[in-house]
Order: sequence, then C-alpha cells, then structure tokens
Amino acid sequence: MDADSLIISLEHVRKEFDDGFVAVEDFHLGIKRGEFVTLLGPSGCGKTTTLRMIAGFSIPSSGRILLNGEDITNLPPYKRPVNTVFQHYALFPNLDVYENVAFGLKNKRIPYEGKDWRGRSKTKYRKLSPEVIDEKVAKALKIVDLEDMEDRDVSSLSGGQQQRVAIARAIVNEPQVLLLDEPLSALDRKMRKDMQLELKEMHRKLGITFIYVTHDQEEALSMSDTIVVMKDGAIEQVGSPEKIYNEPVNAYVADFIGESNIYNATMVGDKSVRFLGGVFACVDDFPLNEKVDVVVRPEDVQIFEPGKGKVEAKVATKVFKGEMYQYVLLVGKAEVLCRSTESYEVGEKVSISVLPKNIQVMHKELTENEYLDAWLDGKGKVYIGEEDISFPVDVTQLLKGSEVDEDGYLVDKKSGLRYDLKDADVRLTIPLDKIELEDDLSKGECRGRIISAVWLGDHYQYLVRTEEEEDFVADTPYQWNVGDEVAIHVDPQHLHIRLRKELSNYVLEE
Repeated sequence: MDADSLIISLEHVRKEFDDGFVAVEDFHLGIKRGEFVTLLGPSGCGKTTTLRMIAGFSIPSSGRILLNGEDITNLPPYKRPVNTVFQHYALFPNLDVYENVAFGLKNKRIPYEGKDWRGRSKTKYRKLSPEVIDEKVAKALKIVDLEDMEDRDVSSLSGGQQQRVAIARAIVNEPQVLLLDEPLSALDRKMRKDMQLELKEMHRKLGITFIYVTHDQEEALSMSDTIVVMKDGAIEQVGSPEKIYNEPVNAYVADFIGESNIYNATMVGDKSVRFLGGVFACVDDFPLNEKVDVVVRPEDVQIFEPGKGKVEAKVATKVFKGEMYQYVLLVGKAEVLCRSTESYEVGEKVSISVLPKNIQVMHKELTENEYLDAWLDGKGKVYIGEEDISFPVDVTQLLKGSEVDEDGYLVDKKSGLRYDLKDADVRLTIPLDKIELEDDLSKGECRGRIISAVWLGDHYQYLVRTEEEEDFVADTPYQWNVGDEVAIHVDPQHLHIRLRKELSNYVLEE
C-alpha cells in the first residue's frame, strides 16, 4: 500500500494494562484517506481499545500510531484532528440540539498571526464568530437531516435523532478522521438498519475517513469499504466485505462473518476433500491426508432428489423466509444449513452436493481432535457418527455438582432436577496426546489403520483412520509404520463433551 495514501498507520501496536492483561497484540494496519474501515469482532477482542488509542484516550504500551506520516502516539486527544462518537451519546440534557452541536465550537480557539505590544509577530488565538458557528452548525445538521430541529430539547428526541445529534457534534469540528464506537447498539433493529444507510450516505457526503467499531457482522458487511476481523487482540483478516465473506482465511472468520457450515475434513486426493461422509471435488490443493476445515455457505448447498447428490440427507427443519425456504438437513448426525426456493417437507429424504468453487478449504489449527456429530446414548457412552464408534464418558462434566442416578439420568444435586440425555447432540474433543494406540487390537474402543506418520522432533504424529472412515490424530513417542492396524483407547477423563443445545432442553418431566 502506498504510504502517501494512508491517513492512519498503526505499527506493531501493543496495549498491556496494569493487571497484565494484553488487550491488543502486535496490531499492524494502514488506513487510507476517505476509507470506511470497520473493526469487527466479539466483546473483549480489543477493537474498542484500538479505537481509544487512535483517539488518544489510551496510550500504547509499545508501537507507533502515525497520522499523515507524523507520530501521534503520545499526542493528547485535543491536539488530534480526530473526533469520536461514543456508544452512549453523552449529550448535554440541559442544552437544545443547537447548543449541543455548537458546544465544541464555542470553546474552540483558532490561531492567527498577530503582534505583541512591541510590534513583534506572535501567534494568538481567538474564538469563532457567532456567524461562523451558525454556519458550521447548520451545515452539520443538514448532513444528519436535523436542520429543522435546532431548538428541540435533546431529551424529546428519539434514539435515532439523538444519534444524529452526536454525529453532528463530532463532524462540526471538521475532523480528518471520525471514530465511531458501536454507535447503533442502543437502537432497535429497524432504526439500526435505517441508520446504517444514513451513516454510509454521511460518509459519502463528508469524504473523510470513518473508523467504525462493531460486533455486528451485518453492519460491517453493509457499510464498510474494508473490514478488519479481530480475535484476542490480534488481526485475523483484513479485506473488502466480499473478500472476507467469500474467501475467509480460517474457520473463525468464516463463522463470524455470515452463516456458515463448518466441518472437519481430510484431503483424500488431488483437489479432493472428504467431509459429511462423502468425497467432494474442490479448487484448493493441500497435501494428501492433511486435516483441514471446510466452509460451505448455506446458499451454496444444492438439494436434489435421493441418489442424485454426493451424500444422502433428511429434512430436519423448514422455515419460510419470504422468497425462499431455510432448511436444516441431517447427514447422519451432522447438520447442514441451506436455503432453496423449492419446498421440501420435514422428514423428506433428499441428497445434497456442492460445486467445487463453493467449497472453501482452509488450514486447520490442529490442537485437538474435534467431532461435531457426536451424541450421547443416555447410558454413559458418547458415539461418533452413527452407531459404530463409542467411548465411555463422564456426563457429570456437563453440570457442576451433578451425579448420575441408577436410571442413567443426570441429576442436579442442588435443585433435584433430572436430565434425560439420550440422543443429545454434543461436541466431542480429545487432546492429541491423550489418544493411546495399542498393538493388541482387543484393548481399545475401536481400531484403525495408520494412514500417515510425521516425526515432530520429540514425538510422532499419526493419522489413524477407522473402517467407518473416522480419523483420529494421535501424538505419541512410540513408533508405528504406515499401514499398521492399531487399537484406539481414550481414558474417559480425557473425553471432553459440550452440549449443542442448552441443558434446559433435556429436563425430565416428572
């Protein structure tokens, strides 16, 4: 990016608070003049802290912030050509609309060249004239469509009108950069949508740089020129809304931007990936047998009659959305969210497929084995997929202070409530180093064949595939050969489960 086109540059910015919490880590970003940039992420990801550092309300622990190429890292807020619109508008309730917008102008001092009593040149400061203030306030109110409300009490305004007053107060000082910290969060859904369009139009009229903070991906997609997706104080991806949505760099971004189907998958050939129990052609090339994440957007799932698609499915839910239907299909125990203009009935059997260009294959950060299609049998076992692979599991991990009664129900010892977890869908995870491989095939809960082996310096990492084509990745210091058949055992204490629905859905009616 051309440095001359940048208005804001954050160079390896880090912010650590006194308690040792690191809110922002190695943040490196360039923002172009006139751009609408959105910092997007969940609560606690560091986006507001980043905005406060640009505004000057918080000083970085390290790194630099440049404005037009000049270092403003330690410059106080009032010396920066930057204004902020806060989540809570902070309007003066005792002042009318005009006075709220004019407040900063009436306290502003502008420099001019004068002379001292000896006739020597000296920089002096003077207030803006009432005529200039009137002109600037009128212009700002016109931009936010409040030109007829100068005399209104701010307490009598709607939430959207108060939001416009806050924006007018910020832009009346003609800042080079406008910072907006979740400014629409207090508005209802309809007003938020209306204000999104108005903010985009204000940005076009003003032609200045907007830096917007939100956790709402719809806001980010509808308003931004550039989206910066954040996680744990760091940048995950920077790009246009189209790029972020269509080409997410990882499962986190895909899940955060729009609705997505995300599956564990394995590369099984040249541009060929296996997920949902089927093998699909794709456009991404990864090494053979590499574990990957696959993302499929709901609108990209194709629904056919049984036998015509790649994998068979059944309609689990159907919701009419006006122009189309939204379905949840079941492929075994795995859910597939999809949309179609065709009408299918709940319980109807179908098949599905996905075009290669619509399958996003991404590197997987492999830290554990994860199974999203796992379920409980209500008798102390967790199953993966259908009914072929199971492990004994401690279900009391789902509720602190619980026990399992003689009928197999989970019991809250404090409230006495009982929960029937039969067929409850769960997310199962197993640490890589907690999977034990055995030569004795009678010792494990299931068995498989070693597909690949990699030496990682102090241990081997094996990919073991069962007859049911489920994959287990195991880290162990012991050596096996590719092609060896082994038993797979996991101690119940290392099986971690999390319900896919709230526990309250499984309360046993007495």
